[in-house]
Amino acid sequence: MWGERTRLVWTTFTSAQVDIDVRSEQGAAYLVAILDTLREAGVRMIRLDAVGYAVKTPGTSSFMTPETFAFIDELTALAHARGLEVLVEVHSFYRRQIEIAARVDRVYDFALPPLVLFAAATGDHAPLARWVAERPVNAVTVLDTHDGIGIVDVGPDPATGEPGLLNAQQLDALVDAIHDATGGDSRAATGAAASNLDIYQVNSTFYDAMGRDDRAYLAARAVQLFLPGIHQIYYVGALAGHNDRALLERTGVGRDINRHVYSASELDRELERPVVAALLALCRFRAAAPGFDGAFESALEDDGWLRLRWESPSGWSELRTRLDRSEAQLRWARAGEPEGATDDLLAFAPADA
Repeated sequence: MWGERTRLVWTTFTSAQVDIDVRSEQGAAYLVAILDTLREAGVRMIRLDAVGYAVKTPGTSSFMTPETFAFIDELTALAHARGLEVLVEVHSFYRRQIEIAARVDRVYDFALPPLVLFAAATGDHAPLARWVAERPVNAVTVLDTHDGIGIVDVGPDPATGEPGLLNAQQLDALVDAIHDATGGDSRAATGAAASNLDIYQVNSTFYDAMGRDDRAYLAARAVQLFLPGIHQIYYVGALAGHNDRALLERTGVGRDINRHVYSASELDRELERPVVAALLALCRFRAAAPGFDGAFESALEDDGWLRLRWESPSGWSELRTRLDRSEAQLRWARAGEPEGATDDLLAFAPADA
């Protein structure tokens, strides 16, 4: 047909998602127009999704290259000029995440979920304690998202081989533990077993990855909520949801195992579960408890317990946990008032705080 010609386009993820050439005049103008539209709509923070792949540089991996960092700096400056904060979404080697955090307003703490699961599965809280001490505080904390549980975030640097927060043997033990805890559901949803965009993630709900252990799950959420940052709880995680094997089998998409669609009646039923009620109580505690406006400190005690503590003139709050034993001890006190305490997060109620 007259006028027809073939054009090559870059599709990092799927054929339905064509990349923008951010270095072209039209691409740059389009991004500025998007920023202006968001500012005019009253948006206060933007998320740069998968920005690690934004710039294509011949002769490189085109992932988190110097050109990528330069683009992040430029786009961040444009956003800041419009009163917008910048949240970067990148699954990458943990030191690179720290480097990104120094350049923008927020990053995701994607290293937290696998380290929590590793501590729960093995009893070794040292990698988690190390990360708590090193992690950027300007983070959005997560244990689960609409995607899988990242492994690359705690493993060695694929580019240089630099050691990660977990070594190869520890990573293998972690992945096997998740597959065992889920009864094989995560194995069926991960890597070549299903259609996946990212082979470096294990697909499962976080609740099932912890073996559906209510107390261990709540202890993990308490760790998340005690860390500095903005706390994000995915809707399936908020409902302590199970893997949706039926949805996975219908779509063949691995990540769908953690994307159950709840009916109104299901929501009502799930909200009555003790573990969900206790998680909501824990969130209310975090929003109102004393000390969180002050200084944070952490320690791995000689007996293997992880201790997280906040203290300010308003009072203090402290969490001690052994994730492998499903144990958590919560203590708090407002200035001049008696100490409050619970050793059973599953029985925790708003009145306790």
